[in-house]
Formats: sequence, C-alpha cells, structure tokens
Amino acid sequence: MHSALAITIFIVILVLIFDFINGFHDTATAVATSITTRALSPTAAIIICAIFNFIGAFTGTAVAKTVGEDIVSHSSIPQWVIFGVLISAIIWNLITWYFGIPSSSSHALIGSLVGGAIAYTCTLKVVNWYNLFHSVVLWLFLSPLIGFTVGYIIMKILNWILKPFKVRIVNKIFLKLQVVAGAAMALNHGGNDAQKSMGLITMALMSGGFISAATFKVPTWVIIACATSMALGTSIGGKKIIKTMGSGMAKLTPVNGFAAQTGASVVILMASAFHAPVSTTHIISTTVMGVGASKRLKSVKWGVAKNIVWAWVLTIPITAGLSAIIITVAKLFV
Repeated sequence: MHSALAITIFIVILVLIFDFINGFHDTATAVATSITTRALSPTAAIIICAIFNFIGAFTGTAVAKTVGEDIVSHSSIPQWVIFGVLISAIIWNLITWYFGIPSSSSHALIGSLVGGAIAYTCTLKVVNWYNLFHSVVLWLFLSPLIGFTVGYIIMKILNWILKPFKVRIVNKIFLKLQVVAGAAMALNHGGNDAQKSMGLITMALMSGGFISAATFKVPTWVIIACATSMALGTSIGGKKIIKTMGSGMAKLTPVNGFAAQTGASVVILMASAFHAPVSTTHIISTTVMGVGASKRLKSVKWGVAKNIVWAWVLTIPITAGLSAIIITVAKLFV
C-alpha cells in the first residue's frame, strides 16, 4: 500500500506538471488573436485567459471519463505505466513548445496512453478501438474541418452585416467584443483540456484502489488541482506559439479575431457535448484559416499551415511510439 501511495503521489504531481505545461503551451489558443489585433495587452490577455481557464475546468467531467476509462480501462494497466505515458506526453509537449509548433496536448496524451498500454500488454485488444475512433480519431478530422467552415461562414456574415460601416468604427467595436470572445474561448478551453488531466489522475486513483472502481467519478480535489495547475501554466504563456497562431497563418483585424475566437468556442463546446477530447489548438488554428480564406485564399499562409497540419497528423503515432519505447524499457527493470 505504501508503494502504491508513493507512485500515486508521483503520478498526481506529474499530471499537474503536464497540466501546467498544457496551460502555457495552449495559451495561444485563446489569447493569440487578441494580442495580435491589440484588443488586449499580452499581460491582460493572459490574465483573462488564466481566470476563465480555471472557471471552465468546473463545467463538467464527461471528457475526463473518455480519457481516463473509455479508451484504456484502469484495470488493464498498472500505475507505473500511467507514469510512463505522462513522461512521453510531456516530452512531446516540450519539443513542440520549443519549436513554436501549435500541436495538440490532447492527442499527445491519448497517443501516449494507447502506445503505452499496447507495449505493456503486448496486445491490441487493450484499446477500445470503437471509442478511440468515435471520440478521438473522428474528431481529429472533423473538428478542424468544422472549425475552418465555421470561421469562414461567420466572417462572411460579418463582412455582409458590417459593409455599410466605416472601418474605424468596426475596429473600435470589435476590439471590445474580442475581449468577450477571448474569455469564451478560454472558458471552453478549460472545460475540455483540464478534463484530460482529471481523467488520468482519476484513472491512477482507481488503478491504485484509492477510490471506488465501480463508477468513474472525478473527486472534487482533483478538479480544483487541475484547474489551478492549468491556470498557473496559462499565466506564463507560450510566446513562440502565440506568434505562430496570431500572425503566422493569416493577417488579422479585430473583427477577424472575434470571428475566429467565437467560431472556435462554438466548435469546442459542441465537441465537449459529445464527450470528445478534442484539440483546441487544431480548432482555433483552422478557424483562423477559415477567417483568412473568407477574404481570399491567398490571405492564408498555406506554407505555415501545412507544417502545422503535419504536426497534427504525426502527434498520435509519434507519442504512441515514444510511449511504447519508454514502457518497453521500463519493463526490463520493473
């Protein structure tokens, strides 16, 4: 019991570190457009993002169950495997953060979980492939497509509505509206992303026998801890990714930023309603592309977008492979 308690504590600490890294890695998803259009100063934008990320973490736990139980069951892997899974996800997050690539922390975590579980059990049956496909893989392709389409449509509608007004007046109004849109984006980001960390901690607690395994229920202290960790990470921010997200893919005006953030908020909320642990990074990236493309296709810097898409496609297989290597080596010593 003492060893189980020790490894559980280590896992909780590591998950919170992952959550913290997720916070500063994904800060760009909510604040990049607000900073680029000068709707908010970097400091103000990040503070607002941190506050609403924290609040968003309390909006539900259905996504946590998808990550913590519905893809790989807690009964299939011991706690030390969860530890290795986290190491893999953190390594990938740090690599992509260093190079300023807005990859998905969510898919890094899920890829690592799948690869680690297969490596430990030496069977593909450990993974619930139906749930993995419907909750993760399907949304991996759907959410960017929906994000692009929603961003494109919202911008087209706004262009039509705002056509009679002077640009100066439009910019003045939407600089203020962007603050609201950024807060909504941060709220939904916290509502989806923080739950992934909650899912892993709950999975570890169930695996160690510290909470009932009869039903998947996230303890209140886990929600508070994950919300706090993500908010603290968000308060630091990832400047490199903010630059890529805010100006690397398309030139944005205040109304563009509002359209992108509003569209992304709607898509993330929709995904959370389906209990899908989506990538908020994917969604805001593609809404920015959709907004840029609404003016003309050449407005989008497709070269930058192509590099980002490659990161999306490769994240799950790379983290699965990395996690499998870590678990395979660890098995030699456990």
